[in-house]
Amino acid sequence: MTGLVESIISDLLSTEVSLGNAVFRLILSMVLGVLVGAERKRKGQIAGVRTFALISMGACLAMLLSIYVPQVYLGLKNGDPGRIAAQVITGVGFLGGGAMIHMKGSVRGLTTAAGIWMTATIGMAVGVGMYWCAIIATALILITLIFFEIIEHRRNMGLENRALKLLVDGIVEDIEPYIKVFDGHGIHLSTYFLEYDYQHSETELNFMILAPTHRNYIPMFEDLRRLGQTKSLTLARPT
Repeated sequence: MTGLVESIISDLLSTEVSLGNAVFRLILSMVLGVLVGAERKRKGQIAGVRTFALISMGACLAMLLSIYVPQVYLGLKNGDPGRIAAQVITGVGFLGGGAMIHMKGSVRGLTTAAGIWMTATIGMAVGVGMYWCAIIATALILITLIFFEIIEHRRNMGLENRALKLLVDGIVEDIEPYIKVFDGHGIHLSTYFLEYDYQHSETELNFMILAPTHRNYIPMFEDLRRLGQTKSLTLARPT
């Protein structure tokens, strides 16, 4: 029994590709891909469990082929079998590009695209037998995606541009009260412009502001509304 276990472990750790260690590596790469995909699906991203599992297994299989071809065909003189694995990175780049969404002057999905690329390299690591390296890399990805996200939310790390438009009754000639509201909420005013409608006695105030990424704007909206007879208030990403 001990001899059988030692034989299995020896086969799994072997640098040569066999049916047994190939299946084990594919299963391990699938499990590691599922872990990363589950986290991305939890965030409502396009790429989820199945996508990440397939990417990881595909990269692992490409790596196995890169090892197997020269292992079996020792007399192969034409070409470099190692290029099979090298092309994985190029192919994964297209998948990452598909995970990114361009909307209103911003790009979403960069983290998922980076996760796709990293998961592919994890699959390649499993394919060459670097099991512990792949497992530790998966753990580090999950720490990065979950733990660092919590820190970002708590610390309000990162800044983003926003276009704030207010329509108020009357002709506004002094915007100092609005600037004080922005300052009181820790928001930087980049620039502004006003549009007067004397016929209807209205003023459209357009502000370009710079605020922390995860800012809660509701308290600021309440303070702005109290400054005048506000008819409408719109906050959007600048185009």
